[in-house]
Amino acid sequence: MAHELHPAAGPRLSNLGEIDWAALRQARIDLAACFRMAARLGLEEGICNHFSALVPGRDDLFLVNPYGLAFGEITASSLLVCDFEGNVIDGDGRPEATAFYIHARLHKRLPRARAAFHTHMPNATALSMVEGQPLAWAGQTALKFYGRTAVDDAYNGLALDTAEGDRIASTMGDADVVFLRNHGVMVVGPTIAEAWDDLYYLERAAEVQVKALSTGRPLRPVSPEIARLTYEQMRSGDADSARLHLESIKRQLMRQDPGFAA
Repeated sequence: MAHELHPAAGPRLSNLGEIDWAALRQARIDLAACFRMAARLGLEEGICNHFSALVPGRDDLFLVNPYGLAFGEITASSLLVCDFEGNVIDGDGRPEATAFYIHARLHKRLPRARAAFHTHMPNATALSMVEGQPLAWAGQTALKFYGRTAVDDAYNGLALDTAEGDRIASTMGDADVVFLRNHGVMVVGPTIAEAWDDLYYLERAAEVQVKALSTGRPLRPVSPEIARLTYEQMRSGDADSARLHLESIKRQLMRQDPGFAA
């Protein structure tokens, strides 16, 4: 299911101007923690799916996982730094082709998307496969995403060219979450922590909705007025909550799986 990208060798990171090395190291650790916890929670699919984040202080370079590693194998040092032309600037290996074509175009076309997480996590993906809007706004957790989602209804197979990446970026627009019909989900955020927080709670919201639907009884949506109010209440402290959430998973991993930070 995965396709390896074979770009020409690019310039090395040391030749590309100013880099905040301490910030880059921290971004590597934070992103690796997200991969490892996603694996523990069953949010990945084989060696497919990909997370990326722009290199701190740069708008032209991004971190992404290399082709061939499962989420549970990824370490901070195994992450690649790529440019928007497909060159691997730092690291061993190559990104999966779909990872490059989706993430490079998202980061290039949507500068606000400092982090971009794509998964086929089971419950959110299940909701991308059914008719109608994926989230029914019937559970409190789902209201975190009220007014923040888009739906890409045009499934075109694998994203193996820049045109498909551009189309997905256009569909994302001002949203933070896009449900890719018959495919999976994409979550973007201004920080790694906020993208992780949204990814985690999106799957939890989808899980309880799927369970509620499995009862065969009608869902009872929250009114738009209360949905909007609840969303605003949640968003008021979202950035700090997301930061604390990421710190909590790093503490857990340092106790149970410290190799992620290597």
